[in-house]
Amino acid sequence: MSFPATPESATDETAVRHPLAVLTAEEIDAARRILDSSGLITEHTRFSYVMLREPDKADVLAWDGTEPLPREVTLLVTEVDTLQLSTVIVDLTTEKLVSQVFLDPAKVGFGPCLDEDYELVDQIVKSDPRWLAAIAKRGVTEVDKVRPVPLSAGVFGYDDEIGNRVYRVLSFYQEYPTDAAWAHPIGGVIAHVDISGRKVLRVVETQVEHMPEESGDYLDPAVAGPQRTDLKPISITQPEGVSFTVDDGLLEWQNWRVRIGFNGREGLTLHQVSFTDGGVERPILYRASVAEMVVNYGDPGPTHGWQNYFDLGEYQFGRLANSLELGCDCLGEITYLDAVVVDDFCRPVTIRNAICIHEEDFGVLWKHSDIFSGSSETRRQRRLVVSFFGTVGNYDYGFYWYLYLDGTIELEVKATGIPFPSGYDGEDPYFTEIAPGLGAPVHQHLFSVRLDLTVDGVRNQVDELDAVGMPVGEGNPWGNAIGRKRTRLRTEQEAQRMAANHLNRVWAISSAERTNRLGQPTSYVLYPEGQPALLADPSAPISQRAAFARKHLWVTRYDRDEMWPSGYTVNQNPGGDGLPAYTAGNRSVDGTDIVVWHTLGLTHFVRPEDWPIMPVDYAGFKLKPHGFFDRNPTLDVPDLSGRCHCGTGECACGH
Repeated sequence: MSFPATPESATDETAVRHPLAVLTAEEIDAARRILDSSGLITEHTRFSYVMLREPDKADVLAWDGTEPLPREVTLLVTEVDTLQLSTVIVDLTTEKLVSQVFLDPAKVGFGPCLDEDYELVDQIVKSDPRWLAAIAKRGVTEVDKVRPVPLSAGVFGYDDEIGNRVYRVLSFYQEYPTDAAWAHPIGGVIAHVDISGRKVLRVVETQVEHMPEESGDYLDPAVAGPQRTDLKPISITQPEGVSFTVDDGLLEWQNWRVRIGFNGREGLTLHQVSFTDGGVERPILYRASVAEMVVNYGDPGPTHGWQNYFDLGEYQFGRLANSLELGCDCLGEITYLDAVVVDDFCRPVTIRNAICIHEEDFGVLWKHSDIFSGSSETRRQRRLVVSFFGTVGNYDYGFYWYLYLDGTIELEVKATGIPFPSGYDGEDPYFTEIAPGLGAPVHQHLFSVRLDLTVDGVRNQVDELDAVGMPVGEGNPWGNAIGRKRTRLRTEQEAQRMAANHLNRVWAISSAERTNRLGQPTSYVLYPEGQPALLADPSAPISQRAAFARKHLWVTRYDRDEMWPSGYTVNQNPGGDGLPAYTAGNRSVDGTDIVVWHTLGLTHFVRPEDWPIMPVDYAGFKLKPHGFFDRNPTLDVPDLSGRCHCGTGECACGH
């Protein structure tokens, strides 16, 4: 199943699609034609961040479905010969160029890595005598078996890198085509490559001069050992079919409605999430996405001290989505959606089965055995899963959005793949040895989730809630009282907050317009996991570039174009863009249209058990209704067990 294409006839009433519907291949081709007719495409032109520029929220919420809103597309355009950088907006409705704004790469950095850069880097380093001599010193002479890996360079004070497109290159040895090259890092050799100038700027060497030789080929029986024979299959069936429907990206399931989106930068996006309560459709989330992720390495040495990758802004994570396979990535009665992304030449590319949608049983929803009435009742929890997986080099990430019967929303991030390895000589305190002569540095995976909340409308407010113990005193003679401290976060500066698990700290996002039957504002509460935020020193370059990761919570006033926690152009951006810039004006966020940004993630001290491939690790958060409903919204969930309901243990009651 895939998102449908836009009909060719612009006058056909069926062409009036929802203003947030995903870009189709036809629309991407149309955007390219507009640019071509405007004289903006040459053989040196490359495109990044090709996305629907979503209409203003107010216009979407007021849209009656009869006339189309403008379909605008934003594109980051790079001229690889001159390094001219610009942001372009085209209007598909009028077939016109709306604007072109030129950017200074020395101030804002560049667009993400281009596909052709991988082959260019291979050619450049293998033609450099310094690099060849460095790997030969480590016993490597078969250069054709070396796999140089171009890695985003960051900003570390090198004058010859400012305004140039730069990579740092580590290399791995692949003995045979199916060999796991990650197991054989060519230790102690780092090339700094100016890809725009087609040259190696410098080769940095360290004291590590060996190449680990033990195989990391986890598919090789000699490494994996004999396969288990006593693991019996699990079969998940829904003989009457699934309980959800998907039509033109609109997903409906058990009171939930959500519009599914996908783009090459973020991957999966959720739009206009609502819950029908008593026949009334109530909005909760206008837009939700993982808007950035940074992997910051905690080894300060020359090999890893510069490693801090922004997998969305520097690599376009959505373009790296996997084609999912039934029985492997998703189990049960599965609905797949294809996704259309855009390559470096502004051509549409379809990723088959990029999005997986299915239902899961999730244990007990509620249960009680009553000592007075003798009744015993149990209901099963169920959740709807909308997910995708992507691969960035050595790591694989899955993003799983869960919708529950009781109104809970959850995001679970799954991290697996191969921890970034390096030759290890036993001297570095920031490493774990994971195999003989092979180590992996401590690092963090930190994600910024952008939550454009509309809890019962666009006027919302945020309160920080802490659990507090009350001292012995009047009204609390035994000292057992437990209170709750509520702090209203009124401005963008006040709303930059850290989690505090010891205080059971949560953040309540409530309506400024609607109350429940008890007179309380209807609300959803964000429950963070409270794992460490960015642990780098505040003065570190990565702390400037990934400032979002230094706080668990940010709240901003809604702005149509404020989408990116580290700014629009992330690659080689020196910092200060994104959330620091968005919040500089310290706008009010009290009872207005707001966006909540939540930082979550993993601090990974690598284990030997993570090698040669890492079992999934998890991070996430929950949004739970708190006073949003007047009572338990799942009292109408039926008992599907087929057992007796009367409490007698017999079926004389006729059930």
